[in-house]
Amino acid sequence: MVNHSRPAVPHLTTALTGPLQKIETHLLQNQAAIERWFRSQWLLTPAPFYCSVDLRNAGFKLAPVDTNLFPAGFNNLNPAFRSLAVQAVQAAIERICPSAGGVLIIPENHTRNLFYFESLAALVEIMTLAGLRVRLGSLLPDLHEPKTVELPSGRQLTLEPLVRQENRITVAGFEPCFVLLNNDLSAGLPPILQDLEQPVVPPLSLGWWKRLKSNHFTHYHNIATEFAELIKIDPWLIDPVFRKCGKIDFEKRTGEECLANYVEEVLAATRLKYRENGIDQEPFAIVKADAGTYGMAIMSVKSADEVRTLNRKQRNKMARIKEGHAVTDIMVQEGVYTFETLGAKNAVAEPVVYMIDHFVIGGFYRVHTERRTDENLNAPGMHFEPLAFAGPCCYPDPHQAPDANPNRFYAYGVMARLALLAAARESKEAGGLAPATQDLKQATV
Repeated sequence: MVNHSRPAVPHLTTALTGPLQKIETHLLQNQAAIERWFRSQWLLTPAPFYCSVDLRNAGFKLAPVDTNLFPAGFNNLNPAFRSLAVQAVQAAIERICPSAGGVLIIPENHTRNLFYFESLAALVEIMTLAGLRVRLGSLLPDLHEPKTVELPSGRQLTLEPLVRQENRITVAGFEPCFVLLNNDLSAGLPPILQDLEQPVVPPLSLGWWKRLKSNHFTHYHNIATEFAELIKIDPWLIDPVFRKCGKIDFEKRTGEECLANYVEEVLAATRLKYRENGIDQEPFAIVKADAGTYGMAIMSVKSADEVRTLNRKQRNKMARIKEGHAVTDIMVQEGVYTFETLGAKNAVAEPVVYMIDHFVIGGFYRVHTERRTDENLNAPGMHFEPLAFAGPCCYPDPHQAPDANPNRFYAYGVMARLALLAAARESKEAGGLAPATQDLKQATV
């Protein structure tokens, strides 16, 4: 049983010297300027409805490595801070549909994944506490009547078949003001969701049928450069090097040399920065599908030869992502060590920060006892330790050490919001939802 009154805080095994102290000290010293800068950015580019960001803290570098615009894992957040999530939802609704009475959530088709349904139940509770009536409209093709799912927590969810009426979608007896996607559309863009007059958040164009991680990190690179100039640090300290490699087929072994060359480029660039900063570690790279999630089609390498000599099992693992779709585009990203460990077994840990609108609402540590500091932790065998990010993110303490708990959490919140801003620019580029100027047809709830 997790004790929510005293959140777990991993031990940072690297010494508090050099670049780490520089990053966190600069964040504390520039807090007023940072918050003012964020406020100006949200006026220019509204935040997505929600988002979760995976961070890695190497001690000498702190950076986001993945940004999920259809987060699952709300059940892993500290429930003591749920009121912050509720307030954030209310702020988001003011922009999307101010008179909203109801929302239709489109969930994933994970009919056997009870962990996902527990997250969905927590999300439903947050939306309900924000003053909305909530229904779940399923994309399951064989769902023709409501289906109730019993959860281990004792909660229930009812999935209902979607109905399209002209340019609006409903479920029986319920017409929502807006549609909230909690389905990442890895299987493609369903015709039933196209050309709706209701607001759909996040926008359909940000589903994995179209979105690319390399595009996100291009936006993030630009933001990190702007932000680093603001607080006068080397942007590399918060920005992983990356390259994009297209037209690869792991099963047919085509495009491998292109991929190997990009791996060598990323490793060489990282090796140079390590020398500049006096870092005594071996650089590594993360090779991962440019679209998709759930930790699929991802591997860690320390040389280009590892890409050239993949065995059949490794190629098969890299060839497919969720829904069985073939991997054709790859992103090679600088690997960021995680030197945070938790518990007596020194299990490797990484923070995951959750946001609704532009507010940090909480987070947790993803912990893995069988993975190394240079490996992906989003893999079978992981578990989660809730963290009360909310207070520390809002209230850093400049009188404590840069790595004291409140200040470390503030640093996490800043890095996560930089990734959120990159996602906001993605959304704007893709023609995402603009601030509401008038209400659409009112919900009949």
